[in-house]
Amino acid sequence: MNGQPTPKQLGYYFPAEFHPHVATWLSWPHKEASWPGKIDSIYPQYCQFIKYLAQSEIVRINVNDEAMKTFAMRHLRNAGVNLDKVEFFIHPTNDAWCRDHGPAFLINPAAEQKKVIVDWNYNAWGGKYPPFDKDDIIPTLIGQHFQLPVYHPGIIMEGGSVEFNGKGTLLTSACCLLNENRNPHLNKQQLETYLQDFYGIEQILWVDEGIVGDDTDGHIDDTIRFVNEDTVLTVVESNKTDENYDLLQQNLRQLKQMRLLDGKQLNVIELPMPDAVVFEDQRLPASYANFYISNKHVIVPVYNCDNDDKALQIISECFKDREVVGIDSTEIIWGLGSFHCLSQQEPVVK
Repeated sequence: MNGQPTPKQLGYYFPAEFHPHVATWLSWPHKEASWPGKIDSIYPQYCQFIKYLAQSEIVRINVNDEAMKTFAMRHLRNAGVNLDKVEFFIHPTNDAWCRDHGPAFLINPAAEQKKVIVDWNYNAWGGKYPPFDKDDIIPTLIGQHFQLPVYHPGIIMEGGSVEFNGKGTLLTSACCLLNENRNPHLNKQQLETYLQDFYGIEQILWVDEGIVGDDTDGHIDDTIRFVNEDTVLTVVESNKTDENYDLLQQNLRQLKQMRLLDGKQLNVIELPMPDAVVFEDQRLPASYANFYISNKHVIVPVYNCDNDDKALQIISECFKDREVVGIDSTEIIWGLGSFHCLSQQEPVVK
């Protein structure tokens, strides 16, 4: 840390996703190996996602080159996206998962420089999918473009592994953050210090588990999401024979014991899981919790099953100020992530 003040010491913090956005950042999907044999099938739903985003905020898309920009624009035009709200950046990437390799924007409305970026190290979820060198530098490229200060904590961290209420609390999972393939040189207390210093938070709440099939080792954005400063949606499995049942019950028990900074109990709302989505004998990490909150919409992955409508209804009751829309994610989830994994918000700061 070189003795320089940390973002927290300078009054910066990472706002909740339901805080107003300037933009949503994406990295255009191009890695065939992430969707073997079917990458072309994801573009209609991906463009539908962008179409909703562009109704209420700018969409900023990292592309490898002009040819990819032209390819993307053709798909977006065909989907009826408002291209006036789309901006492209020639920032070459290895893969599409912008939640994890994209910039962490912190804000301090009282500072002269109201917005900064934290560029965590990135190793493709414990070195599973090399190469990842291009993804690893995306936040710094964005900082350079917008002339924003960029902080480099020097440890591995992914945006999908942390969830924020915007009031000093961060929620995460031990199965991911304490996995030896991330930061084996750090113990839990040392890791918490980094989270506090570089996300500008006061409190870290831990659950144990992620869902089966999640190659990130259990990102929190597949299981538990803040919908306001004291309420979370958490996925539960009703089928006791399903391999997710006990894992998610353990998380539920832990959430019910938690207290926020003001001593309040967490308000916990249960969200069903979709039917198991299996492709070529592989259980995929399908979850309704991987929704994305934009300025006007909550965009939810759905899976052509009976629980889709029930999940949309529960999420709608949590977001009275936004329209909740479901987009078929059965093709996208073959890449082992959905709309939240693909996106990273850039907050408004006044």
